Amino acid sequence: MIDESQPFLITREALRDGSLIEAVRRQMPSGMPVRTDAEIKDCLEIMLADHPTHEDVWLFGYGSLMWNPAMHFVEQRGGRVMGWHRSYCLWLEAGRGSPEKPGLMLALDRGGAAAGALFRVPADQARAELLLPFRRELFTYDYEARWVSVAARAGPVRAVTFVVNRDGPRYERRLDLERVARHIATASGRLGSCLEYLHSTLASLEALGLNDRMLREVHRLCTQRANTVHTC
Repeated sequence: MIDESQPFLITREALRDGSLIEAVRRQMPSGMPVRTDAEIKDCLEIMLADHPTHEDVWLFGYGSLMWNPAMHFVEQRGGRVMGWHRSYCLWLEAGRGSPEKPGLMLALDRGGAAAGALFRVPADQARAELLLPFRRELFTYDYEARWVSVAARAGPVRAVTFVVNRDGPRYERRLDLERVARHIATASGRLGSCLEYLHSTLASLEALGLNDRMLREVHRLCTQRANTVHTC
């Protein structure tokens, strides 16, 4: 069970028993719509119905899944999803933000490309293991599961990932990076700070030999802001 007096940690066990999602749900702003456990399972079943049962399943991660997948897998490699770009486009008032200092979360939005990590899940474990990231990402209506094409060194890979729901209540399109950096530099919550999330995302990409110019620019602006505040 989750001790709600302590920072929340995303672990495989907490996702399996549902305690993490229930604890986060209780921290959500009043009136925020959330998916039920049955709805999340239905989302997974819909995705797997479009995949051969005997084939392993690839999952594409572009944020915290890269450094903390919290599921079992048998292979990891870098790749670049085509047709989607990484964007700070979701407001956060819980998790890594608060109503007083809202944060911003990454999502894949339409157009362009984005570097990230591919995880191969064995076919006979797909339902059990993929249910964990589905619970993690789909408990609100901010994200939708989607099959995407990912360019990898060994060739293109068909993978499932989570893209932004543009009709969701927290979606914001094309935020200025100066404004993004102001929120990333100051927002934090029970899952940690937005700045920690940014550092971990950049480090994960670097470990895979990949990069993201937008994230580098946000990091530069956050550093510049911190230096200015310290000087003052």
